[in-house]
Amino acid sequence: MKLSRFFEDLMAVYNAEIEDLKSDSEGKNVLKARLREKGEQLPLLLPMMESNPEMLASAFHMGFIFMNPLALESLSTREEAKLPTWKSLSAAVKLEPWAEPLSKIVLKEAAGEKFLVIAAALEYLNRGQQTRKHSATNTLEADDEDKEINDADEELKENGDLDGNYGRHGRDDGDDGDDYDLDEAGADWLAEQGFDRKD
Repeated sequence: MKLSRFFEDLMAVYNAEIEDLKSDSEGKNVLKARLREKGEQLPLLLPMMESNPEMLASAFHMGFIFMNPLALESLSTREEAKLPTWKSLSAAVKLEPWAEPLSKIVLKEAAGEKFLVIAAALEYLNRGQQTRKHSATNTLEADDEDKEINDADEELKENGDLDGNYGRHGRDDGDDGDDYDLDEAGADWLAEQGFDRKD
């Protein structure tokens, strides 16, 4: 999917904003608390709605339910001048109950509908990116695990512990041929211990 230049530019800033909200200086996850603060600050941020929509859009993070991903895919390829109305997206995007009061605040503004369209697209793209990142991380971890197993196997082979030759009796007995005689080996061992060999 190729993003429009409009959404490509906004996405970089929006993703950075969400990352900043996730953790504090000590590395603790404070996303929920900060999103609540962002929602409370929303009325004060309204003047930035048109110039910096990504700054307000973060207040709606995790506030959208995407019913029709294809509609959002199409939306993210459009430039600003060709964005659909918020009402036309009503079948494709719903709001979480906690986000409804926030939407009423922005919809009182002239640019409110356009802003919600932009916020929904940014959130959809952000979630898709997080899903891909998570999937890539899982793949890398699985690859690392496979590599560790293979490395361990190679080490065992080099040490002669995993060469597939354990004799007839399932152990490394020093003689892997079929002519191995257990009685004779036992007699040899007893002789080494000082016992007389039976004839």
